[in-house]
Amino acid sequence: MTVNQILSTKGKEVYSILSTNTVYEALTVMSEKNIGAILIIEDGVLKGVLSERDYARKIVLKAKSSKKALVHEIMEADVVTVKPSDNLDYCMELMSTKRVRHLPVLENDTVIGIISISDVVKAIIEIQKDTIQHLNSYITQ
Repeated sequence: MTVNQILSTKGKEVYSILSTNTVYEALTVMSEKNIGAILIIEDGVLKGVLSERDYARKIVLKAKSSKKALVHEIMEADVVTVKPSDNLDYCMELMSTKRVRHLPVLENDTVIGIISISDVVKAIIEIQKDTIQHLNSYITQ
């Protein structure tokens, strides 16, 4: 299964903010959309990712104010991305080695979606269910 297949099931909706927004504004959008990370896109270019983990470690634990801190101060600017043609094994490897939970999907340097560790795990479970069903069918014939 490929990233594109996950996006075709999940959808390609992407939420983004600007690096000049406050962290509080970013968290408000994340809460409203029920997402764990938000992309920072400016002039059509992916500039970074802000996750709940970034907030917890760089604002809460350092006793900073989310209403005063700007997104660019705590966002991850070195973004790990994937292509629509990448497979799930590659995504799992990236998520594991780079210790990220969200992968923006780029096509021709344009963000076309985002997948999370949850999306990848769900897809793998579906593949395993299909394999089990085929094996059961084969055995009972």
